[in-house]
Amino acid sequence: MASTNSFASHLYCPKCGKTFDLHEIHHLCDCGSPLLVAYDLEKARDVLHRDTFSGRPANLWRYKELLPVLNDDNIVTLGEGLTPLLHLKRAGLQSDIKNLYLKDEGVIPTGTFKARGAAVGISKAKELGVGTITMPTNGNAGAAWSIYGAKAGIKSVIVMPEDAPSITRNECAAAGADLFLVKGLISDCGKIVAASIKEHGWYDASTLKEPYRIEGKKTMGLEIAEQSDWNLPDVILYPTGGGVGIIGIYKALTELKELGLVSGPLPRLVAVQAEGCSPIVKAYQEGRQESEFFADSQTVAFGINVPKALGDFLVLDAIYKTGGTAKAVSDADILAALRELASLEGNFVCPEGAAIYAAAKQLRQEGWIKADDRVVLLNTGAGIKYPDTLQFDVPYLEKI
Repeated sequence: MASTNSFASHLYCPKCGKTFDLHEIHHLCDCGSPLLVAYDLEKARDVLHRDTFSGRPANLWRYKELLPVLNDDNIVTLGEGLTPLLHLKRAGLQSDIKNLYLKDEGVIPTGTFKARGAAVGISKAKELGVGTITMPTNGNAGAAWSIYGAKAGIKSVIVMPEDAPSITRNECAAAGADLFLVKGLISDCGKIVAASIKEHGWYDASTLKEPYRIEGKKTMGLEIAEQSDWNLPDVILYPTGGGVGIIGIYKALTELKELGLVSGPLPRLVAVQAEGCSPIVKAYQEGRQESEFFADSQTVAFGINVPKALGDFLVLDAIYKTGGTAKAVSDADILAALRELASLEGNFVCPEGAAIYAAAKQLRQEGWIKADDRVVLLNTGAGIKYPDTLQFDVPYLEKI
């Protein structure tokens, strides 16, 4: 088998420090914390330079030395990664943020950033000899893991709320997954998945219950750095449900700094949530290290309707350590921002992506974002995956 020259060395617990073998199947630490992948960055520093990645294939595997798959034969790819970083000139004028950029994950395979986590997570599952994965999902993650699982020959058992978008249901079914619906929230789905794992011995691919999804999401941070000529932006805003993306971006940026590929302060990270489901925002406002379960959560931004994130302490840590913040926006503001981005820039983003534009505008009005700040918005998916989010009254014409 061909080596990827990965510098991945082991798994570790960010809470208690316990380490685990990268060649074995592991999920949570004994203390209940998610596990993270460690790399031998001292050794990597002698090998990886800014020009190392130029000329490589235009997908996230261009950073394979900083990913956990140890053999090329196990890489499962549909061409994911290296999504565009777009300068939003008209929206920047509208919001008084002239250096406003959009990292558009809507053009990635399966139409959302979930493809990144699925590509790396499924590749590592294949390397570990996994036959069946299972997870609770609000839709897009289940669709992505089902599709990448099909590519790898791995069976998927997916459990999602009955309100999940029909498109994501169809993606799972088309990929041959066993799909089940639940009258409830993703937290209710999670309880069912946990019970089924004990009964069937399936591989738990739930958010942060396997260590490798975050490594796929990490590549968004690596790409932002490379696409910015290794000059990091001042602010990065991210729609936060389970929080894997913001955790991954923070992990990527700290690893790049340790490698000497970037310098100066890290971007201020902003966790954006909907007012109808904002446990991270509430915890941040109270100066807490963990969030509380957000009861009766509801929002049009279905992908961030996560009442309690397993990795909330890691999200809050990333915010605190970068001098960032957490911001909640209303559903009305989300829908208005969605229309505004589409009409000004031609970017039809998902509701979660619209939430970060709404948050950026408010943070600029409050003075937290400065006029000259270079600001990156992470749009996590294509608006066309949510066909019922916007409703329009379209007039009919008479036939001639």
